[in-house]
Amino acid sequence: MALWTFHSLLWGKASTRWPLRDGDSGQEGVLGMPRYRPDRVTAESARACAEACPTQAIRYVEDGEGPRLAIDYGRCIACQLCVEAAPDGPMEETNDWAFAVRYRDNLATDAEAVQPPAMNGRPGRRYHRSLHVRHVDAGSCNGCESELQALGNPFYNLHRLGIFFTPSPRFADVLLVTGPVTQAMKAPLIETYEAMPGPKWVIATGACAISGGIMAGAYASGHGVDEWLPVDVHVPGCPPNPAAIIQALLLLQGRMPQQVHGGRYGE
Repeated sequence: MALWTFHSLLWGKASTRWPLRDGDSGQEGVLGMPRYRPDRVTAESARACAEACPTQAIRYVEDGEGPRLAIDYGRCIACQLCVEAAPDGPMEETNDWAFAVRYRDNLATDAEAVQPPAMNGRPGRRYHRSLHVRHVDAGSCNGCESELQALGNPFYNLHRLGIFFTPSPRFADVLLVTGPVTQAMKAPLIETYEAMPGPKWVIATGACAISGGIMAGAYASGHGVDEWLPVDVHVPGCPPNPAAIIQALLLLQGRMPQQVHGGRYGE
């Protein structure tokens, strides 16, 4: 008997029961997105947070209501610099990770600052056990790709959820895009989308795909997928972890609820 077979019999199933039942999502104790605490805002701490943010995900605002922050989690790379800049300030360290949303403006505390995209509805029940995904790397640093690769490991075992990656857009229901859409990848991305049969959906995966990320607006980089394609689900992070990507896929199918509304997690 091969050694790996012996270990398999000894240890049993390695796959988590999550998200089908209560179980480990694999993110216990892992830092997630910082959470905004308006009750802890002071002018000094708010300015420190805004100045520390490398992607302009945090803006300092002072109006008739006093100093406050405007947060756009679509730009957030979870670097925690805002937390370090003001340890007792308005940005709090958390384990929040399930940030996928159907509308882009739900990632921002100031919804007027972001226009919601055109939506394509959601897959019907016939897609719940057979959803095929075509991934396109549109200029990613490969951080997101590392997390996507983990979806096929024994712990997450994406196939048990009826979700499969396909190499051909002809067989794909969902186009999952990573990267800010560089000039070199714009045409291949659009061609891939046009080659997919309808109905079809698009998931922007990671801060780069949503807003351009840390390199937004550079000479060869774009500002995200929705400049070129209609996006149905946005999942921020740098990179989003495997559990967040699963949550985004199940959110698209209507099998998991959305956790973020108006830039507020779990509210």
